[in-house]
Amino acid sequence: MKLFFHNVTIIGVGLIGGSLAKVLKTKKLAGRITGTGRSKQSLELALKLGVIDHAEPDAKRAVEDADLVVLASPVGVFEPIMRDIAPHLKNGAILTDVGSVKGSLATTIEDRTPPGVHFVPGHPIAGKEKFGVAEATESLFQGTKCILTPTQKTNKQAIAVLTELWTMAGAKVLTMTPDMHDKIFAAVSHMPHVAAFAMMSAVSELNTGAERYINFSGAGFRDFTRIAASSPEMWKDICLLNRDNIIQMMDRYLAALNRFREDLVSGDQQKLEAHFSAASQARRGLE
Repeated sequence: MKLFFHNVTIIGVGLIGGSLAKVLKTKKLAGRITGTGRSKQSLELALKLGVIDHAEPDAKRAVEDADLVVLASPVGVFEPIMRDIAPHLKNGAILTDVGSVKGSLATTIEDRTPPGVHFVPGHPIAGKEKFGVAEATESLFQGTKCILTPTQKTNKQAIAVLTELWTMAGAKVLTMTPDMHDKIFAAVSHMPHVAAFAMMSAVSELNTGAERYINFSGAGFRDFTRIAASSPEMWKDICLLNRDNIIQMMDRYLAALNRFREDLVSGDQQKLEAHFSAASQARRGLE
């Protein structure tokens, strides 16, 4: 299968959408790339940087002739975007997304997708703490994973096309159900972001005296809180859409913190070291 899209439309030309556009250009997989989104400044910058070929503020017009449409805006606006663009998607087009929440959101998008248009939910596991099209790079997906979460309704040929696209971008493609995706990523992505935001809040609230605590932070604090510099809008949407799974994971995290707290309160050296050792061994296993 020779992969080529005559017209691609990316809705939300930020870090992920812009990086995918750069892949399409570098690999010569697209004839024309149109960008659309809420931010006129972002679209103008994407055009200036050569990330897209055309900027079209009206999403309805932007998708009319597209073979591939990529939802790359914050997941909280997927539904209103779909209401606008659904009647204008052309027959045979492939619709996909790069959102890190699936579950009921994927079902909602699928239900709004018109007959003849093939929706393939996707989630590239890539990113930076910085965001925006100026940070986009064609190497962003190299050595990463991309999760596709097809349903029983998903067109198999469209799945094959998206699998090849993400493979050419440098990612290893895996598939799972939308619900399993959300359970897993609540644990390994969404909850860690909440923890990083919470730690930054806790420490920044100490900056009330003559010395700013945060000025004394070293590599450990910076590593732990790096992801707290991520887009607040994006993470607000993710957390609200996957709230049940995140709350369950938050309860597990609080239980783990309480175990460590009890060890400290009791001064139990053996338990504290045992809990540290178990966590350390699990972390080393990631390497």
